[in-house]
Amino acid sequence: MQMEGQLHSVDQFLNVKIENVRVRDEARYPQLAAVKSCFVRGSVVRYVYLQRNDVDLPLLEDANEESIAKRAAREPTV
Repeated sequence: MQMEGQLHSVDQFLNVKIENVRVRDEARYPQLAAVKSCFVRGSVVRYVYLQRNDVDLPLLEDANEESIAKRAAREPTV
């Protein structure tokens, strides 16, 4: 099944919450036509496609740098 929507959140287990969901093949999955948001368990996700222009690279880089700094602060120095 393929779905499109706005990525709302991702956690450390790669569980994904998607808003404004649209199923790509509504004829095959008509029961999902009314679904507007969903939670997808990370263990069942095969691929996540993001369009390059939809990724805020400076924000992503800042978040990565903050994560590295926090991890370095927690680790004891030898």
